[in-house]
Amino acid sequence: MGILSLLGGKVRDSAIETTRSNIVLPHNPHGQAPVAAFRSEAVIDRQIDELIGLAKGVIADGNVSHGEATYLLAWLETNRAARAVWPAKVLYPRLIAALADNVLDANEEGELLDLILQCVGGNAPAHGEASMSTTLPITRPEPAIMFAGRSFCFTGKFYSGTRQWCEGQVVSRGAQVGAITKDLSYLVIGEIGSRDWIHSTHGRKIERAIDYNGRGSSIAIVAERHWYDHLR
Repeated sequence: MGILSLLGGKVRDSAIETTRSNIVLPHNPHGQAPVAAFRSEAVIDRQIDELIGLAKGVIADGNVSHGEATYLLAWLETNRAARAVWPAKVLYPRLIAALADNVLDANEEGELLDLILQCVGGNAPAHGEASMSTTLPITRPEPAIMFAGRSFCFTGKFYSGTRQWCEGQVVSRGAQVGAITKDLSYLVIGEIGSRDWIHSTHGRKIERAIDYNGRGSSIAIVAERHWYDHLR
């Protein structure tokens, strides 16, 4: 059975789930919001997990066909709530642009392949554990990293050492370690996938940093390799 046949059922199931999630239930006599409203975030989480899984299936053979690109666009059209969340909000406009003339040429295929690879984390490293970090939200160009008076937050797992070790490195150089806030200086993403992450390529800390930056903050999101190079 081909990848598009397998994915077709997922589109239908996803459409049913989206329809269910869009049902508006009446408020109770106390004016409280319906239970469905509290489930909306969980629905979006499931949709993003599904999108990442589907994207991995699409690029499993190292190519993105016209049919596969059309399928991903149709999935995003069906799952509207997910389109406001990274990485769907990056993929959606690129798919629309690539398929605007209903033709996917070699250049557009290559760009989509690169983008999807970035969204799902690219190739696994040689360390034996699949990499779940992604290059897409990394600040470009990669910034110089300074320590004195700056603040750092770490997410994921690190080849360099434990998270405590990583935090100790920046503290010993005059920096502070804290949570994600609009005033954070650096968010460092570990190269090894972490079960702490909600989705398979990004977690809540990354989502919050991207959101803060979208509202005017200047949080530098950097990969472990780049951060580690500045320790030397």
